[in-house]
Amino acid sequence: MKIAFLGLGIMGSRMASNLLKNSVDLTVHNRSKAPIIALEKEGAKVADSAVEAVADADLVFSMLSTPEVVETLFFGEDGCLAAMKKNALWVDCTTVNPSFSILAGKEAQKYGIRFVDAPVAGTKPQAQNAELVYFVGGENSVVNEIEPILKYMGNKVVHIGETGKGASFKMLVNMMVAQSMLIFSEAVLLGEKMGIAKDFLLDILPNLVVAAPFTKSKAELIRADDYDVQFPLEWMHKDLHLAAITAYENKQPLYLVNLAKELYADANKSGLSRLDFAAIYKFLERKNQQD
Repeated sequence: MKIAFLGLGIMGSRMASNLLKNSVDLTVHNRSKAPIIALEKEGAKVADSAVEAVADADLVFSMLSTPEVVETLFFGEDGCLAAMKKNALWVDCTTVNPSFSILAGKEAQKYGIRFVDAPVAGTKPQAQNAELVYFVGGENSVVNEIEPILKYMGNKVVHIGETGKGASFKMLVNMMVAQSMLIFSEAVLLGEKMGIAKDFLLDILPNLVVAAPFTKSKAELIRADDYDVQFPLEWMHKDLHLAAITAYENKQPLYLVNLAKELYADANKSGLSRLDFAAIYKFLERKNQQD
């Protein structure tokens, strides 16, 4: 099977590397050259354009930044879908809104391409160690076909339902993650104001049953005041924006998500966009100091 991979950022570059560790026939393309150079050394073929990368592929993975980027790259007569072989398979791992995934599936059908939405749970360490969890939307037969390949890059594949359901579930997960990070940050900041040592708070709070497990690793970023990016804050803001769009489409109020979205938007605007989303703590800390 010939595989193409488009989008070699923090996640995609590591996912592609894990494919190569399993001796797949892999062609890659990315706007920036640094990850391409590294993957070429690992055995990847390099395409000069996205269209060239997918032209002979049986399976195409995309791990891009936004729905708009996916649409620009894949849709239309000059896009990747038009260049792909009939009955090839497109697996989009980008975090997008469910209505976009459904639209992507319909667009793929126009060209005789099979489509699966398969966003992931996990950040840089999980991508590095092939420990990602896939939330998948698509037909059973297609999901069964690609599951062994997904497991080259992850350790669990959860088939949620038809097209769009993988994107739907990923949206719920990121809503909870974004708000949990805010809750943890506010708890630490209030604890400090009440005179409790910061190190004590960072040691104890993440280990309580009321805390989200991921806060253990984020506590160490806060402790070091070093927000080495595992999942950029700007993409968390984007995901909350997509949740707000989806809530509007479904006539479902999201009171707390919309508040969280504006807090991440403000942090994004304040210059923290390319730091890890745990830097929302740093943003709130600054606001406290200003007050």
